[in-house]
Amino acid sequence: MARKPAEQSVSREEIIQAAADVLSQKGYETTTMKDIAAEVDLTAASLYHHFKNKNALLLAVLEVGMDVALSRIRPVAESDEPNREKLRQMIHVHVVSLAEHTAVGAAMVFEIGALLDVKPSTGRTQLENSDSSRQRLFFERRDAFEENFRQVVAAGVASGEFRQVDVPIFVKTMLGAHNWVSVWYRPGGRLEGQDIAEQMADTFLRALQPD
Repeated sequence: MARKPAEQSVSREEIIQAAADVLSQKGYETTTMKDIAAEVDLTAASLYHHFKNKNALLLAVLEVGMDVALSRIRPVAESDEPNREKLRQMIHVHVVSLAEHTAVGAAMVFEIGALLDVKPSTGRTQLENSDSSRQRLFFERRDAFEENFRQVVAAGVASGEFRQVDVPIFVKTMLGAHNWVSVWYRPGGRLEGQDIAEQMADTFLRALQPD
């Protein structure tokens, strides 16, 4: 089948979804721009018309995932609900979102390191030069996403709704468990995303139950 030229290309959203799907199947290192182009029936040249390299495409995938997550979590975190109810809703929203967008969620788990350049001489991690400002903004938004959870858990501890915990460690543990749903969840399986979200919310809220 002949590939479409740039002027007949598919939408940016379709390309980003295709990139997420291919990355989830093959991983960042072995995925090529040609693989992604083939997924949406484009020529490789047409794909480069939209994204200058694979790094830029990965960043676009991760940006979409973070935009969705923040748009759904922030209103709950800023609501007037009790902290326990806020956290339940936030867990639910996050897990269901990951179950609905497994390819994007898997990129958050496995491919985010491709945006970073670890310097062996110092052991320090620095953003790559290419698209560094966008990358920095993405990581700032990721930190803001985590901060929504940290603030709710910390407020619950302060009010006595939750027991004393190391808030940053608890939140990273919880979000790590959430993120892996996108790796092992399969639509049409024994449980739907809503069911998994309810079980995970119960588990983490029990872990915060005051002694």
